[in-house]
Amino acid sequence: MENKQNLKVIENLYNAFATGDMPTVLGSMDPNIEWNEAESNALSDGNPYIGPNAILEGVFARLGANHEYFGLKDINIHSMNGNKILATLRYDAKVKTTGKSYNAQAAHLWTLNDKGKITAFQQYVDTKKLADAEK
Repeated sequence: MENKQNLKVIENLYNAFATGDMPTVLGSMDPNIEWNEAESNALSDGNPYIGPNAILEGVFARLGANHEYFGLKDINIHSMNGNKILATLRYDAKVKTTGKSYNAQAAHLWTLNDKGKITAFQQYVDTKKLADAEK
């Protein structure tokens, strides 16, 4: 699949996430997707998450349960060689238990197959900001 089409897949995924359209988000993933949260992120305890259901339960449901709000801001999507897409962005969120907000720099590395399905995800984020907000 051409990277122009891969860019569209990832753009659609972020748009769906922003509106809470989880069927579209999960539908963009290969059934055997391998998802990795950044090392030292509280959600990395399940790495690697294999398959959309594991991601839904281990990442997205926990984000929703632990945050008053969790948004993605300033998303820039970059085409890379070989079916890879890099997104640079910021997390804008507020932790329920502490009432602390954070605005953290993040990067997402996506890998897609030739059918336009996401096969791998690697998160890079300022884990100190996330951890500080949880204390």
